Amino acid sequence: MSADRKIRLVVLISGRGSNLQAILDQAASGELLAEVAAVISNQPGVYGLERARQAGVPALELDHKGFADRPAFEAALIGQIDRYQPDLVILAGFMRVLTAGFTEHYQGRLLNIHPSLLPKFRGLHTHERALAAGETEHGASIHFVTAELDGGPVIAQARVPVLPGDDPDTLAARVLEQEHRLYPQAIRWFAEGRLRLEGERLLFDGKLLDQPLRLEDFARQPINNSRS
Repeated sequence: MSADRKIRLVVLISGRGSNLQAILDQAASGELLAEVAAVISNQPGVYGLERARQAGVPALELDHKGFADRPAFEAALIGQIDRYQPDLVILAGFMRVLTAGFTEHYQGRLLNIHPSLLPKFRGLHTHERALAAGETEHGASIHFVTAELDGGPVIAQARVPVLPGDDPDTLAARVLEQEHRLYPQAIRWFAEGRLRLEGERLLFDGKLLDQPLRLEDFARQPINNSRS
């Protein structure tokens, strides 16, 4: 990546878009050397689309229910994404399982955030499962996306303690606050050329990354963004 060129992002959402807002805020402030070229939702009318419109970003609806099958939906989605020529495609609460054809099309350019310390608790209901398992620590992970559900190479993680009296909602809120710091940081590393995927090798500053980076090792000012 050029040191002074903003990378182009297309963000895929299915809901309220709070992680999208964190990215939009940092892009607008100049703290993140990136521009959100478009936001696409597979669920019509969600609040994340309004966040995009308020930021002056194209907000597109592509309802997966209007397609005969998953490959047909993904073909249309690829067509919409590629119109904007993104350097990076961001899954921010995009609640669709993606096929190998889609993930291979964007290999090395497709990021996801997952609300657990992968490889623990892949899939749904991560906060309930962490509490049921008696975990003392929980968090979120950023990873490159592959066809394996929540199984791509993990780039970085943010950790939170599980506190006495936590329920899934209180734990989720604590994790979400860290997600809003973690996702922009991972995008920043990609924009700066520090992070890349070569085949199955995850490289950070040109060296093989065999353990996820820890957000607390890259302390930054807290991100102040709106959530609803």
